[in-house]
Amino acid sequence: MPKNKKTIVNRKGVTLVELMIAASLVSIVIVGVGALLVDSQRGWNRMYSRTYSDVSTDAHVARRTFDRVVRNASSQGILLDDNGNWLEVCCYSDPNVAVVDRYARFLSSNSELTLEYGELNPKKTLNTEIICGNVTSCVFMSADNSIQMILRLDNGTQNKTVVASAYINNQ
Repeated sequence: MPKNKKTIVNRKGVTLVELMIAASLVSIVIVGVGALLVDSQRGWNRMYSRTYSDVSTDAHVARRTFDRVVRNASSQGILLDDNGNWLEVCCYSDPNVAVVDRYARFLSSNSELTLEYGELNPKKTLNTEIICGNVTSCVFMSADNSIQMILRLDNGTQNKTVVASAYINNQ
């Protein structure tokens, strides 16, 4: 071999081409992991807002309240609006009372579902509470001793339809 030519036997570095290939592979992996993290965070925020938004909590409260009131009502006095806009059920003030002496009225107005408690004789309102807001429509129906409520809630970003049915247990 001629003495003027140097042979490279063991290279100790990387070429510029190898460095660019490695950098592009690393950047692809970083972009992929970043996209995965961003999508996971968006999904978590979306699920959190669905679970804990005012529409979801209002739907839960309305269903539980309707179920509790109707199951404790008496089958002796069920008043239902012809259009199904309000419902009034009679109930006992105390489990030891033999005569129905109280009423509970569900009424949907001004985008709120309210529950009014009162005495029957003489008819007098004792308490009114707002069960939920964001109500777009509420319809009550009755069949035998079963009462149904179809409640639609909408806050502009999320909507939910609640269908509840309860059976009157008391005579």
